Amino acid sequence: MTPRAPSSKIVSREELVEEFGDLQSGTLVFANGCFDVLHPGHVAYLDRARSLGDMLVVAVNTDASARGLGKGSGRPFVPQADRALMVAALESVDAVCLFDEDTPADLIAELLPDVLVKGADYALDAVAGREVVEAAGGRVELIPILEGYSTTELLRCIREPTR
Repeated sequence: MTPRAPSSKIVSREELVEEFGDLQSGTLVFANGCFDVLHPGHVAYLDRARSLGDMLVVAVNTDASARGLGKGSGRPFVPQADRALMVAALESVDAVCLFDEDTPADLIAELLPDVLVKGADYALDAVAGREVVEAAGGRVELIPILEGYSTTELLRCIREPTR
């Protein structure tokens, strides 16, 4: 099988809902995040998410949405189109869509995935879209975080290298 070009996996919200919403067969998994500086923790998280179903779609915060999350001055470092392309380049990811809201709750309600995933650093009741997914018969999975990897930790190492 020929690998798909990462750019072909980046779709509009409308295309995502049309292609993956109301899926007739298979298990759809939904993940979201900023993915500002892609690192092994992100790769492990998305790989684990994909193992929970047949297809994985990832919603990536736009630059404006990411700035609203209070991650710090100058964030995101990587522009939204580049972040989406990096996530789309992962073999585990079937489609990527940008979202501009504070949370992807509306997109999740439109798509109604079978499995909604977030990192285990989230409390279950804080997962955007949880109620609508569970009401539709889906489930929420909290995926353990790969220790030692976070964008914040990478930035600290860059700013304060050990000698």
